[in-house]
Amino acid sequence: MELRVLKYFLVVAREENITRAAKQLHVTQPTLSRQLGQLEEELDVQLFRRSKHSIILTSDGLLLRRRAQELVELANKTERELQHQEEVISGEISIGCGETKNISCLASAMAGFRRLYPDVTFEIYTAIADDVKERMENGSLDFGILLEPVDISKYNFLRMPDTDTWSVLMRKDHPLAQKKTIRAEDLEGYPVIMAKRESVRNQIEHWAGPSLKKIRQAAVVNLSFYNKEALVEQGVGLSIGFSFPQANPHLCQRLMEPLLENGCFMAWKKNQFHTAAVDKFIEYAQSYFTSPED
Repeated sequence: MELRVLKYFLVVAREENITRAAKQLHVTQPTLSRQLGQLEEELDVQLFRRSKHSIILTSDGLLLRRRAQELVELANKTERELQHQEEVISGEISIGCGETKNISCLASAMAGFRRLYPDVTFEIYTAIADDVKERMENGSLDFGILLEPVDISKYNFLRMPDTDTWSVLMRKDHPLAQKKTIRAEDLEGYPVIMAKRESVRNQIEHWAGPSLKKIRQAAVVNLSFYNKEALVEQGVGLSIGFSFPQANPHLCQRLMEPLLENGCFMAWKKNQFHTAAVDKFIEYAQSYFTSPED
């Protein structure tokens, strides 16, 4: 597979139309159709379902789109790194992270680092830990800000200074808003919005214990505290998640009892070649946060 053809494929997948894609790519429609046909022949799969006016990705096409995006991103990242190879300290540092209070600590470290090395830029990719780890493995991310529970045995890492505390987000007019803390049995019979990540769900299920069977799941959410606020305000259910500052006057948060907290790590791959900028940021972070743990 040629990188050029994968880029063609991604444009066609986005546009869902050969004519529009060909115009954007500055190639003729027959040329583009031939390239896609050769790609399907090379992979021995059907990537598109074609109709008179549009083309839609098949399940194989959806898989290739995901991998092609990763390959193109990695190629672009490599090109940018090579362009800065001979400069003193410049280039891009890519960091994947979820929602955590430690983002404030990370942002402070980034700002301090850029005061020393203003030619360095940061790319922040927001996702759950499983997705971040996958991108670290394929090389498209330099660092991951990973929340417990997570296996970090394959990585070098620093423990971040803050812990994230779990709470229940609810409307102020909800009956449970009168309580100072929320126990699992308090949630019995109520609709609840849960985390999507399996390891986190397991943590909540362990906290809930026997009451889990009586808690009604209303929805699952990946990331975005704002999205959870909207769901809670509109009455979809109570939301179990990390405590964050919230300005919505109609909502409140109540800590869970017994208290549930998660640590957080900044991790990077062991025995991995790094650019000068990444190496410098590791040194800076080690002095800024805590001593590395192995």
